[in-house]
Amino acid sequence: LLRQMPPTARAARAAMGVRRLAAMPLHPQKKFASKYFDVEEVMFADQPEQIVRGGRTLFPKLPAALEGVKQIGVIGWGSQGPAQAQNFRESLEGSDIKVKVGLREGSSSMKAARACGFTEEKGTLGEMYKVISESDMVLLLISDAACVEEYKNVFKALKPRTTLGLSHGFLLGHLESVHEQFPADVDVVLCAPKGMGPSVRRLYEQGREVNGSGINASFAVHQDVTGRATERALAWAVGVGSPYIFQTTLNAEWRSDIFGERCILLGGVHGMIESLFRYYESHGMAAHEAFKTSGEVITGPITRTISHDGIKAVHDNLSPADRQIFKTAYCASYTPSRSIIEECYDSVSSGNEIRDVVMAAKRFDKYPMGCIDNTRTWKVGAEVRKAGGTPEQRKAVPVNPLTAGVYCAMMMAQIDCLYDRGHVYSEIVNESVIESVDSLNPYMHARGVSYMVDNCSVTARLGSRKWAPRFDYILTEQAFPAIDAKAAPDEALFQRFLAHPVHDMLKTCSSLRPSVDISVS
Repeated sequence: LLRQMPPTARAARAAMGVRRLAAMPLHPQKKFASKYFDVEEVMFADQPEQIVRGGRTLFPKLPAALEGVKQIGVIGWGSQGPAQAQNFRESLEGSDIKVKVGLREGSSSMKAARACGFTEEKGTLGEMYKVISESDMVLLLISDAACVEEYKNVFKALKPRTTLGLSHGFLLGHLESVHEQFPADVDVVLCAPKGMGPSVRRLYEQGREVNGSGINASFAVHQDVTGRATERALAWAVGVGSPYIFQTTLNAEWRSDIFGERCILLGGVHGMIESLFRYYESHGMAAHEAFKTSGEVITGPITRTISHDGIKAVHDNLSPADRQIFKTAYCASYTPSRSIIEECYDSVSSGNEIRDVVMAAKRFDKYPMGCIDNTRTWKVGAEVRKAGGTPEQRKAVPVNPLTAGVYCAMMMAQIDCLYDRGHVYSEIVNESVIESVDSLNPYMHARGVSYMVDNCSVTARLGSRKWAPRFDYILTEQAFPAIDAKAAPDEALFQRFLAHPVHDMLKTCSSLRPSVDISVS
């Protein structure tokens, strides 16, 4: 396979130090076309990919792209449901397409949906199975565990030639594990915004003033019965406010998404900040300074630098002396982080994490998820936020090179793992970098780890709680002792970082970046 690659692709693989190829083609490069939205080809390093640019100027095209759809049923009111229902409704104003929310009879979320303008009197709120049965397009946004419990009833309620929409491929992963399939007489499409629901809504609202503000999304067509699945998936992504839309597959999405949130996006950064805070305190730093040097540095200036200028800029912006500290920390942290990251990917890809989520949900009545910001780290963090001014003012904290090296090492280890497993560039940078710095980290910076993690899906919340301690331990046990012992850096490893193809990928992504930073205040 490597011999069949063009020379530039072989060079990129070599630069990443790849040791194996993916066992399956997660992302076959199938060209897609659209009658209503312009499709562009862009280069991510050596790899061409197709994208669609969104924006409010495209909202008038939505009714035509959704030809045959009179009602869109949004099922669920968790992380994504409120944002997508409100965004799509607003984008379709003036058309004859109705957005109707479907919830369980007696659901406590009925009140919240009504407060957002979805009511029984207007015909925009109803019992979920009735809404499913009468809708031409069904966006199934209930929790992953609920999908597993309810999918057979959902499938029975779907009208033939309906378009079933998912924002996560979790259900496909479960169906594969039990050797079942989606109904053969419906479209199955994906629109996966690269951020939690509150970010999707907040940036859409900002987009009223700045066209192009929003959260990027990936889309996929898994089944196309109507011949209109691609148009409907793209219309959905445009309608919920995505400024740039990338192609993926359901198989690739559920693996990269479940994996990513357990690693650098949520669980990894959570465990890293816990370990760094204790490390700095153990070396004599005062508590507030230790949190600023760990949590504030990561979610403030490092996040902003990566968002605007890429990962390598974090290193390049340091003084020569600090670059050496960065290098030592990077080399000490990369392999320990990579070992947990590889284990996590295997656990996800094998279906183990999906089974864990399903089993955990069955225990919630007796053993609900606990609070994750009760440790000393996060209590000190709350004091720092209270004393430190606005989130923007707190971003002025200077970058600590050791913190920067540890963070960039974990992010790069995740990037290498996904590339090694056959994911395409756009998916790698979205799931490892963009979602982190443009959606999730700003929420932790403004309001703490619990606000970031617990505004995500149940699957993400469970995964963060499970894997954060693993990252905390591996850094404490392996990386920090190597740093303290002044272990000689692995020169080859660090040169791969400096010459890594991801830096060119991120240059491309910076040109596709939403036009404004998210406001969390």
